Amino acid sequence: MARRTLRGHVMRTAMKYMGLLLLVLGGACASTRSAVTEPVPPHQTFTLESAKLKEPRHITVYLPPGYTTAAESRFPVLYMPDGGLKEDFPHLATTVDTAIRAGELRPLIIVGIENTVRRRDMTGPTTVASDLEVAPVTGGSATFRAFIHEELMPEVERRYRVTQERAIIGESLAGYFIVETFFLQPDLFDTYLALSPSLWWNAESLVKGAGEWFAARPDLRAGLYVSSANETDDIVPAVARLQDVLRTSAPAGLKWEVEPRPDLRHDNIYRESSPSVLRKWLPPVVAAERAP
Repeated sequence: MARRTLRGHVMRTAMKYMGLLLLVLGGACASTRSAVTEPVPPHQTFTLESAKLKEPRHITVYLPPGYTTAAESRFPVLYMPDGGLKEDFPHLATTVDTAIRAGELRPLIIVGIENTVRRRDMTGPTTVASDLEVAPVTGGSATFRAFIHEELMPEVERRYRVTQERAIIGESLAGYFIVETFFLQPDLFDTYLALSPSLWWNAESLVKGAGEWFAARPDLRAGLYVSSANETDDIVPAVARLQDVLRTSAPAGLKWEVEPRPDLRHDNIYRESSPSVLRKWLPPVVAAERAP
């Protein structure tokens, strides 16, 4: 049962961080909830008043090396839920900055979205009673997606020099939101990177509907990466079932990979795997690829 994984992870996280009990859905990465201040590359912040969400949202932005001096250059954007300074932004920005400076990742901008009501924003509706025991406030993913599409993206385009290339990365329940977005609004991003997504949500409804969805979109073009850690009682089976559907039904224009990582845990897969995942899926663009 997914709920046992969640509760067990909460206890492990509490012990690891000196008794700080961090109640999160989907076993959100322990590193994102650390009470310890973590180094972070230079960054900017701004607050966006959201009419969609009816609340202010705090945004953290990383700009790649050379952004200020390359006045004519534009850059792709990597969006990230769980993107606050006390969440996953510090370690991901460090990973990206290190890879860009080493010439192993295309220069890009990171836009981190700090959480308010995480369980609400990351979930679609559910008919499963046990889901509601863990997350009584749910079903806000469509509104959160509209916030990203209709409010945040235009603001990012107004403030920064960006291209139309967009990627999104997240883990656990944020990974579920990413897979859901891939299915419901596939044109919103070019690349979807879902690390150990909570695909058990709503009795695996996303997985169960995947084959029919692919059949209706033969011209789909996108990139989808999905991984799983050692969560053999919930996430691993759901991810494996999604892989089966991808093998039989994925459109030719979909670049996809499912990567089991049984060597990793739910609470460390983001930190441990994102460096290699980002380097593989967002490598430097060679001159021939940039040419019209």
